[in-house]
Amino acid sequence: MHLDVQDLRNFYYRSTLGRAAQKAVRDEVLELWPEAEVKGQTVAGFGFAVPLLRPYLPEARRVIGLMPGPQGVMPWPAGMANVSVLCEETLWPLDTGRVDRLVLMHGLETSERPSDVLTEAHRVLGPGGRALFVVPHRTGMWSSSDKTPFGFGRPYSAGQLETQLREHGFMPERHRATLYQPPSHKRFWRKTGALWEGIGKTVSPVMAGGVLIVEASKRVHAPSGPGVSARVRKPLSVLNPKPEVAPA
Repeated sequence: MHLDVQDLRNFYYRSTLGRAAQKAVRDEVLELWPEAEVKGQTVAGFGFAVPLLRPYLPEARRVIGLMPGPQGVMPWPAGMANVSVLCEETLWPLDTGRVDRLVLMHGLETSERPSDVLTEAHRVLGPGGRALFVVPHRTGMWSSSDKTPFGFGRPYSAGQLETQLREHGFMPERHRATLYQPPSHKRFWRKTGALWEGIGKTVSPVMAGGVLIVEASKRVHAPSGPGVSARVRKPLSVLNPKPEVAPA
């Protein structure tokens, strides 16, 4: 079940722990997709992905924040023209193939219809489009704590998520983990959060991050519909001059 947009906003924008989580995840996203890489492209986010989209506002052709009906919507970004929209969970108000880059956060693991969400994500991506799926990591501390939004819904392992993506026409390319700091509001953990993130990246096989990020590209199959299966020997014979007809 989707979380309420007010709870998500309060966590990411009004709590120290939420702002630390936002920074850690956004830093990883920017390493995968630098701002210059999306210049002139259409970038969309589904769920509550808007905290990750702000760096792309100056360079992207268009940025869209899709928020599902069960979650609710809020205006975003603050102080600028609104680009967020309330939508059906499995029917997004976007033309097929219109999006170049897509980010899903708090939109897949909390959905009761994850297969349909992935189908819709595949539909709106254009050929060669890329998507980032940000989900709770099954072996991380954050998925077992209800103090943060990552403690709700279905957590994933890398293998589970990549298998599901392949079944829906995506090709997994890269994956990252982040949020190695404990999901605690205590001052000690907040002050040492950056230290734990650095340690986690160094010993990640041992110390599992709380969030899994998988980048995938849209897989486009060759046309397999009906067509001419036999070779035509002389396809242009109709253009040959007609033979003269002898008078009777």
